[in-house]
Amino acid sequence: IMMSSLGSVWDANETWLVVFGGALFGAFPAVYGIVLHGLYIPIMLMIFALIFRGISFEYREHGEHKRRWDMAFGLGSLGAAATQGLALGAVLGGIPVSDLAFAGSVWHWVDPFAVLTAVGVVFGYTLLGATYLVLKTEDDLQRRARRIARLAGWLTVLAGIGVSLWTPLRFGYVAERWLSWPEMAWLAPLPISAGICFYMLLRSLRRGYERSPFFWSVGIFLASFVGLGVSLFPYLVPPHVTALDAASSSKTLVFMLTGIGILIPIMMVYNGYQYLVFRGKAKAHGGY
Repeated sequence: IMMSSLGSVWDANETWLVVFGGALFGAFPAVYGIVLHGLYIPIMLMIFALIFRGISFEYREHGEHKRRWDMAFGLGSLGAAATQGLALGAVLGGIPVSDLAFAGSVWHWVDPFAVLTAVGVVFGYTLLGATYLVLKTEDDLQRRARRIARLAGWLTVLAGIGVSLWTPLRFGYVAERWLSWPEMAWLAPLPISAGICFYMLLRSLRRGYERSPFFWSVGIFLASFVGLGVSLFPYLVPPHVTALDAASSSKTLVFMLTGIGILIPIMMVYNGYQYLVFRGKAKAHGGY
């Protein structure tokens, strides 16, 4: 049933990685070069994990030993989540840069801060997955998903608090932005919004709601990533490379904006239509 709930959406979700990777290459090639050079190992591991996951998904459908492919799919998913978290932690922690080129070692991304970020991403994805299963399943599986969602919600918030406190300690400009007046007043709604979403998530799980837990968990992610963007602006590779430093020429940016401006709405429409068609509860053999 869990695999059936993903059957109509997992391929489309990976499309977003391809689109934004291509957009980054076209609009900010220096960032693309620095990040992929500096994070070659975690990014390649993520790609292999996604390939491994895709193969497991297809082979499970036709194989005799489905339990083995279930484990393979789970390991691929865990690997993809953990490596995304390591990459995010390495970017937040600062990538060594000299003359718009990577200037560090191949293992610079291995540090406690990146590990904490990776743990937070894994718990966060677990929260999203569990609340998605609350939406898509029934009976015992749904009750199990509710229990996992509560635990993952607490662990996600604790990891998020740890990253939020550690980041300004490493970067003075982040601390100045969040702890100086009147910036503090303007930014206060972001952590307050995340706290409200977390409270409403626990409340909706306790009351047995099916739809709202997923949307409240998405709200936690949105508030967190808006706060992340505000903290790092205008840096794309903190604390060295700004958006202005890494941007392509004006003509290239206009061309990219035109293409992305057309493509993104199309993707959002067909993704939304896809979720609309496959709404409802997932069944054991792919039915809805």
